[in-house]
Amino acid sequence: MKTKGTHNYYVYILTNKTKTVLYTGVTNNLKERLYHHNNPLPFSKSFTSKYKCFYLIHFEHFFEIDDGIKREKEIKGWSRAKKEQLINTSNPDWTFLNDTI
Repeated sequence: MKTKGTHNYYVYILTNKTKTVLYTGVTNNLKERLYHHNNPLPFSKSFTSKYKCFYLIHFEHFFEIDDGIKREKEIKGWSRAKKEQLINTSNPDWTFLNDTI
């Protein structure tokens, strides 16, 4: 069993190739989650599959799941403009970060 504060959770934002759609999620394994977004099950009706949101443009690391979920909900409640401001602070060129994970 892991001790408090030794877990890893990530809040992340994905976009599509033309950067017109944003998707926010939370996971405990970012690399694996990106793989599943990029390789959806056949006939998947998920949001990321439907809008082809496979490109990581922002992520934040947390040690506690409650903190990650709280942050995910906070970001999901934001306007598109506010999400863009967040992305611009950490990734001003909106570079796809998938290969850096």
